Amino acid sequence: MTESDGTHTTRPTVAVIGGGASGMMAAGTAAAAGARVTLYERGHRCGRKLAITGKGRCNVTNNCDVSEFLLHVPRNPKFLYASLSSFTPTDTISFFESLGVPLKTEHGRRVFPVSDRSRDIADALIRYCRTNGVSIINERVTRVVTEDGAVRGIEVCGKFIPYDCVIVACGGLSYPATGSDGDGYRFAREAGLVVTDTSPSLVPLEAGEPCKTLAGLTLKNVRLTMFETEKSSCAIFSEIGEMLFTHFGISGPLVLSASARMGDLLPGKYTASIDLKPGLNEAQLDKRILSDFAKYINRDLINACSDLLPSALVPVVLKRAGIDERKKCNIVTKEERRALIMTLKGFKIPILRKRPIEEAVITSGGVDVRCLNPRTMEAKTVSGLYFCGEVIDVDAYTGGYNLQIAFSTGRAAGKATAAPKS
Repeated sequence: MTESDGTHTTRPTVAVIGGGASGMMAAGTAAAAGARVTLYERGHRCGRKLAITGKGRCNVTNNCDVSEFLLHVPRNPKFLYASLSSFTPTDTISFFESLGVPLKTEHGRRVFPVSDRSRDIADALIRYCRTNGVSIINERVTRVVTEDGAVRGIEVCGKFIPYDCVIVACGGLSYPATGSDGDGYRFAREAGLVVTDTSPSLVPLEAGEPCKTLAGLTLKNVRLTMFETEKSSCAIFSEIGEMLFTHFGISGPLVLSASARMGDLLPGKYTASIDLKPGLNEAQLDKRILSDFAKYINRDLINACSDLLPSALVPVVLKRAGIDERKKCNIVTKEERRALIMTLKGFKIPILRKRPIEEAVITSGGVDVRCLNPRTMEAKTVSGLYFCGEVIDVDAYTGGYNLQIAFSTGRAAGKATAAPKS
């Protein structure tokens, strides 16, 4: 159902389902390109998930080039090449700054609003939509109507509404309180598309002792290595950064990224190893320990290690190393010092399972990329039906990569819906 703009041309009508990052980008882009766009958001406000990302700061993108970016996408990176090349991280930075949101680049090339307010990013996208004439309706779409290999429209509150194009951007299964409950997968299946198995990604991990004892402790500048327990020589993940202990296990940026590399997680399959002093090799660490022992020569070990480790971690590490915490520094043997070094360089924790998908930052799995055109996000078998953002079977590590995927795929879908059909 195209509509005349009064100049003997027609404007395609577009329905966008989902008012998150990819949905608002798609809606605003399509409207700016001339389409008549209606954005359907089932919640009371658009951008609810955006508002809580990055601990309320919103890691907008990662300030790197496309080739470097794709190294941080473990699932179907080749599919993203076209959309990322058309709307790069640099383009995203320029886009938000043009909307009046100054950005800054921090450690790891992570980009945040200068204000450190996620709401500023969500509000900017809402303004972008409204400025370009997008109509926003707070209702749930219950069905995408297709017929004879083409989209016909949608159903809302039991009523059929015709549209030339429909963009599905309603997310995955993570954070269901923000509206992501799997509707997008249902729409895809009903249209005859393949949806791959879904699982939590970028999710905290449940782990064994001593996590509960250390709950609340944050470790910075440590190396987390994850490996299959029976293949300790083959790491599936190893990076330096920040992590924390919780009452159920481990979390934090390093852990979330590690979870994206982990497949089926049976208890005991994986082990985490933490290098508490990655900046020192074993010889340098031994020298540091000897220096601390000389400084506290007549003190108990539990007190002498206070310069080396957070106080909560000291008794746990000494117990792991098999050394009496009340032993005096001046009688610690070379063998005991060696055991302490090995514990500091390889503090191991057995992984039990991933936390539920409701606690995941993103969902792994989704609409099979083989069903979609990578340049336009249009379904190959259903004309006028598009998918973008988390609903697609593409996900990346932490660091702004997943939001950039949402922006790039949303931009591609929005532009395609407004383009003249051949």
